[in-house]
Amino acid sequence: MMLFTGGANTGLADEVADLLSMRLGGLHRSTFANGEIYDRPTESVRGADCFVMQSHSHPINENIMEHLIIIDSLKRASARRITAVMPFYGYSRQDKKVLPREPITARLIGDLFLTAGADRLVSVDLHSGQLQGFVSTPFDHLTALPIITDYLRERIDGPTAVVSPDAGGVKRAEKYARRLDASVAFVYKRREADQHNVSSALEVSGDVSGHHAVIVDDMIDTGGTVTNAAELVREQGALSVRIAATHAILSEPAIDRIKNSLIDEVIITNTLPVPPDVAQLDRIKVLSIAPILAEALHAIFMESSVSEIFLGDNT
Repeated sequence: MMLFTGGANTGLADEVADLLSMRLGGLHRSTFANGEIYDRPTESVRGADCFVMQSHSHPINENIMEHLIIIDSLKRASARRITAVMPFYGYSRQDKKVLPREPITARLIGDLFLTAGADRLVSVDLHSGQLQGFVSTPFDHLTALPIITDYLRERIDGPTAVVSPDAGGVKRAEKYARRLDASVAFVYKRREADQHNVSSALEVSGDVSGHHAVIVDDMIDTGGTVTNAAELVREQGALSVRIAATHAILSEPAIDRIKNSLIDEVIITNTLPVPPDVAQLDRIKVLSIAPILAEALHAIFMESSVSEIFLGDNT
């Protein structure tokens, strides 16, 4: 078993390697004057079971390209099996057509990884489960739910309501609610199809009055969806409001929106690199996904069940 990483989130890769009691595989990484990326393994990988980790973070196109190049280099160096580990799957929101002539870029990303030589894909909390069906090779879907719910149980004492910020996330909210012994609510959200990162929260379906509300989502990008939902939930009488999201994209103006909101705490993970100044904010709590990734990669290497790790909550 060998573990390699691109340059997007080396801290997470180091944690996973430590938990697996192994070192990261050597890579010679450089960039040509015109911006072309160069990656070459510095040791033999012939016959090895190689895992290539890369978070698809900003600059997302460069990091995806580096991920593909590393996989291609390992394939040409005769690796026995290559698993692409993407804690955050880039372009995952482009998984269907909403307007005429739209691309389904999430499918394109899957095709690119198969073409590069990946035999298996691994990701955490996909935007939608249907992405697993976009590729014809095994695709392991992990979830940060156990880590986040363990933390929430220590922080919340009293009646709890798990809130989905839109109707599409109700299944995710139900999984959280089962672990937290909580009720479920969701926010009716309107989004204009021709405008990205723009939405408005209109109404809450479900009882949040007198409850500690936990708004759960797969990602926080500009923060508009969760902060609008938090404001609406507060108006409905919630005792406290927390946000729990796996992927902290945090594009501008997400941090300003969080600072100026009625949110008590934002719980995120390190599937994407979190800048130190953001991680140190009082209302931000960063949990490490490394234990789950390490356990899942070990299970894949040993040909044992990944779903058993999550008691079926990763489906």
